[in-house]
Amino acid sequence: MLKKDDIRLGLVLGFLAPIISLGIYYLVKFYPLFTLSDFFNFISQNKNQITAISVPCLVLNIALFTLYINSRRDKTAKGIFTITLIYAITALLLKYVL
Repeated sequence: MLKKDDIRLGLVLGFLAPIISLGIYYLVKFYPLFTLSDFFNFISQNKNQITAISVPCLVLNIALFTLYINSRRDKTAKGIFTITLIYAITALLLKYVL
C-alpha cells in the first residue's frame, strides 16, 4: 500500500504524521507533568509554544516528503506537501490571529 503513487495516500500520510509526532512529543516532554487536556490548555494559553510544538510535528512530514520525492512517487509527495502547508498555515493563524 505504501508503495503506490496516489495523492490520497499522500494526504492521509501527511495528515497522520504530525498527529503521531504530536503524541510522541507529548509523551517525551509533557507526559509526567500534564494530562492530555492540560497539555492542550497549556498550548492554548501560551501562544509562543505553538511554534515550538508545530515544528517538530512537521519534521516527520518533511522526512516523508523527501522519501517519496526521492523514490519518484510525486503524486504521494504532492499530497504530503499539501497537508504540510495546511498544517503550517494553521499553526501561524493560531499563533498570530486567534
